[in-house]
Amino acid sequence: MSSVSTSPLSPEDCRTMAEVRDGVDALDRELVGLIAKRARYMEAAARIKPDRDAVRDEWRIEDVVSKVKAEASRVGLSLDIAEPVWRELVERSIAYEFKIWDKTR
Repeated sequence: MSSVSTSPLSPEDCRTMAEVRDGVDALDRELVGLIAKRARYMEAAARIKPDRDAVRDEWRIEDVVSKVKAEASRVGLSLDIAEPVWRELVERSIAYEFKIWDKTR
C-alpha cells in the first residue's frame, strides 16, 4: 500500500506548528541534496587544483559571500542568516577540499 505524498504548505498558509515542521523538514531534505552536490564540486576542485596552496583562495571566499549576500537581499533572506551560514559552509567546504586533496595525492 503506497502513501500519498503531499507538498508542504507555503509558509504563509501554515496554521499549525506541524505544518511548519513539515515544510522545514521538506526543505532540509532539499538542502542536504544541494549541499551534497556542492561538495562534489569541492571534490572536483581538489582534483583540478595543481597544488595544495591553491585550495584556500581568500579572493574567492569573498566573491562567494558577496554573491550570496546579493542573492539574499534579492530574495528577502536576512543577511544575519545568510552571511554567517555561508561563511561556515565555505570554511567547511575548504576543510573538505583539503582532505580530498591530501587523500588523492
